[in-house]
Amino acid sequence: MRSRDPIVRYHELVRHEQKALQEFAAYEVEWADNVLTWHRIHKLDIPDDVYRTAAFFRNREFSRKPEALWLLYAECQKWYKELPLITGEMKFDLVADRYKRYARILEKGGFD
Repeated sequence: MRSRDPIVRYHELVRHEQKALQEFAAYEVEWADNVLTWHRIHKLDIPDDVYRTAAFFRNREFSRKPEALWLLYAECQKWYKELPLITGEMKFDLVADRYKRYARILEKGGFD
């Protein structure tokens, strides 16, 4: 049995990574909508860094800045490994924390 061509293997790996990034972006767009809605319903002031990150996903700015999406995906994977057990009451606090991390990364990378 012949091994696959290196070019074919490369394209399969890239396709797999693109799919993972697309799923991540769709997930974050949904959560950005949820965060903005939650703050509006509860009549809470949304912190600037959380709002900037939510706007980044909601306005789909990641389509113009794919490097930023990759950085945020990597940070999200690291963040999930650090998480304690999540309860229902903590969800929006954890999302706000994650979005604050994202805002720092976007600012450092010059993507804001």
